[in-house]
Amino acid sequence: MPNQTILIVDDEDTQRMVSAQFLGRTLGYTIEQAKDGKEAVTRLMNTEKPLVDLVLMDLYMPGMDGKEALSRIRAVYPTLPVIMITASNEIEDAVELMQLGASDFITKPFSAERLKLSVEQHLTIRTLSSEVARFKRKEEGRGEFNDLIGAEGGLAACITLGRKAAGSDIPVLITGESGVGKELLARAIHGESQRGGKAFVAINCGAIPENLVESTLFGHEKGSFTGAIAREIGKFREADGGTLFLDEVGELKPDMQTKLLRVLQQKEIQPVGAGKPVKVNVRIISATNRNLAEEVAEGRFREDLYYRLNVLPVRMPPLSERREDIPKLAQHMLTRFCATEQKPALHINSGGLAWLTQQSWAGNVRELENLLYRSVVLTDKQEITAEDFIAMTAHEQKRGTAGKPDHYVTLLDTSGRTKTWDEIEQEIIAATMRRCGDNIPEAAKLLGMGQSTLYKKLSGKAA
Repeated sequence: MPNQTILIVDDEDTQRMVSAQFLGRTLGYTIEQAKDGKEAVTRLMNTEKPLVDLVLMDLYMPGMDGKEALSRIRAVYPTLPVIMITASNEIEDAVELMQLGASDFITKPFSAERLKLSVEQHLTIRTLSSEVARFKRKEEGRGEFNDLIGAEGGLAACITLGRKAAGSDIPVLITGESGVGKELLARAIHGESQRGGKAFVAINCGAIPENLVESTLFGHEKGSFTGAIAREIGKFREADGGTLFLDEVGELKPDMQTKLLRVLQQKEIQPVGAGKPVKVNVRIISATNRNLAEEVAEGRFREDLYYRLNVLPVRMPPLSERREDIPKLAQHMLTRFCATEQKPALHINSGGLAWLTQQSWAGNVRELENLLYRSVVLTDKQEITAEDFIAMTAHEQKRGTAGKPDHYVTLLDTSGRTKTWDEIEQEIIAATMRRCGDNIPEAAKLLGMGQSTLYKKLSGKAA
């Protein structure tokens, strides 16, 4: 079922109920109704209720008619889709409506298909516009907590902490499993802080070659080591005045932990090959899927660095702990993928949503995202069911029945024969892909190979 809400405005009870029946019960949208323009404007100006996604409004109504209501709506919500219904065939009326800001107009009598196409088209445009705005905010370092689905559900606690963190420069350590959205939370903290709009630089500490970690973080001078053919300022200076996001900070080796601790204490960096240290003004947000307290106890992570990073701990729960968010999250992803793939709107029926809610989601949001993207590409129907999801994940279900960990790789086959290197390599690649939720860039980094090489090996496996 779609998660968008449509406000139907019409003084004729019969026409309003027919539209509500079609858009609500048949197509699955959430429907709100208003009997005239004044009631519609009052509803839309009520900031205590979520804004609807589209307005379907009759032109001629007693009291406040559609024109006046449209003008008032446009003054406050310039991008909200408003489709006008009119019995007039006059071109002048159509031109006036478009000048007033109508997204579309439909002439009575109209077919169900005409209404369906108009609604789906403008909801798709709204979704694309929302995605473009989100990506623009991301590029400008202005992420928002509203970008996170689950603010009123399973993410409520960590978003509350995140909003408090945004009010200061306190170091934040975000913990959680791979694929839960730790970077999105970090971007929201940065975007709603005083540093919002300035640089947000993200670095995966586990993906940097060990011999390049120092120069990557702190920069280097030209000729300071073999291969240093040009001067690089490093991630800390890239983020100067803004925020540096140290993802998978638990992967840093002990010597780099020591150097990072010094930077946090002295607020200055020493580029490789440079004669003098450089002052930096950087807010640190770090993240890890490890239990750093256990890493400290085992001697693998410096205790003093841990306390420097873990001033405000924020735990992001896995998807299995926020199942109430899954239906809304799935519908949001489905709508976005339909828009980006330029496909008609797809809906998930109640059985499909129930199936999604019951899954374990070891790969968290990333795994759900991959399944929904696959569904948009493969599905030729308008509605996705539980049976469709089961068919699309059949090979994964079969793989999961072997009773082995998701990352398990065996040396011997079932007959006791030692596997060839190619066979073992393919198992390692498959296990890494499962661990990363089929994220090829991340898997390539973990495997220490280029993305093009991994693509070739995956293609060879498929063949």
